[in-house]
Amino acid sequence: MPLTDDAHLLPGLVLAWGLPAKSNKLGRKPTQSVEQIVDAALELADADGFTALSMPKLAQKLGLTANAIYRYVRSRDELLVLLADAAWGPVPAQVADARDWRAGATAWTQGMVDRCDVHPWLCDLPIRGAPVTPNLLGWAEAILQVLTGAGLSPTEGLSCALLLDGYARRIAAARRDVRDSSTTSVQPAAVSRFLEPRLHELGYSILAGLMAGDQYTDEIHEADITFGLDRILDGIDVLIAAKRSA
Repeated sequence: MPLTDDAHLLPGLVLAWGLPAKSNKLGRKPTQSVEQIVDAALELADADGFTALSMPKLAQKLGLTANAIYRYVRSRDELLVLLADAAWGPVPAQVADARDWRAGATAWTQGMVDRCDVHPWLCDLPIRGAPVTPNLLGWAEAILQVLTGAGLSPTEGLSCALLLDGYARRIAAARRDVRDSSTTSVQPAAVSRFLEPRLHELGYSILAGLMAGDQYTDEIHEADITFGLDRILDGIDVLIAAKRSA
């Protein structure tokens, strides 16, 4: 396959599609593959977060010199594009197998949350624009098939997909932040005993009642995720119904 002129493309896009980048001249026979580079980067990101990922650290993990790593990926930006596509991976099969559009959209959104649980740093990875790499395009196509199959136009489906994507990322980030910031020395019961009388003094009776019933907690449960998602899907359902009756 001929080399690709990638001067005006997103860094890493050519490699993400399994094509040789025009300026990637390896010279001597490579000892690693791009896939091995990305796998090693995934391990480092999962251990310390993507912000701690550096080209020298990656080279050290692979037993390469600091300069040799650039024979495979030309920059950290290029590496992050490959890393994101690998971390998201293929869309869950449950999306296509769902019994109806609502179940498909639920599986898709829950799949995003689950993937962020596996790779928590995905919540922090900058979004560089619309999906253009293989796995991310697979996620986009899957939810568009679900939504257009329910009667929405591709443009409407794309807008709804953006809404679901944002919800999944935000709820995943919130759950991760709560989980990571929990302090063993803080006891929820002690916090409640401290706050309840003060809430009553301030007239915050609703909050006081929730706290007294152990319903005001730090944790984000699956029921919380489902509740918010159901409200979003209810809104999409109204849009679908309006189109059907038009």
